[in-house]
Amino acid sequence: MAVKVHFILYVRDQEASTRFYRQALEREPTLVAPGMTEFTLGDAVLGLMPESGAKRLLGAALDFPTPDATSTSRPARAELYLIVSEPAEFHRRALAAGARELSELLPRDWGHDAAYSADPDGHVLAFARVRPA
Repeated sequence: MAVKVHFILYVRDQEASTRFYRQALEREPTLVAPGMTEFTLGDAVLGLMPESGAKRLLGAALDFPTPDATSTSRPARAELYLIVSEPAEFHRRALAAGARELSELLPRDWGHDAAYSADPDGHVLAFARVRPA
């Protein structure tokens, strides 16, 4: 059975998130429609769905935290871990697009070099490469 992965992030502002990921990933979305933006990433798809659409779709069972009026941060709800050839460059573009740095590019215990940031919705965004043996 073939499986194609669609990873969907719930975002406050679809248009703003589309701009962010367009710049951070340096690629154009393959779909932009009311209620969904999609970026093809290899064999997977990254989707951006407005929280309002997710709430309509899934109802009251879905509860999004309301940020404090004085805070621009939100609790992390997901991590998007992308293995790329140039993680430092992707990380730099994400920061330039408005991400908040969580950790610079460093060697990690699991054999990767990875840099971490938080996108404007608070999702953790990691750009990594497998460290040569």
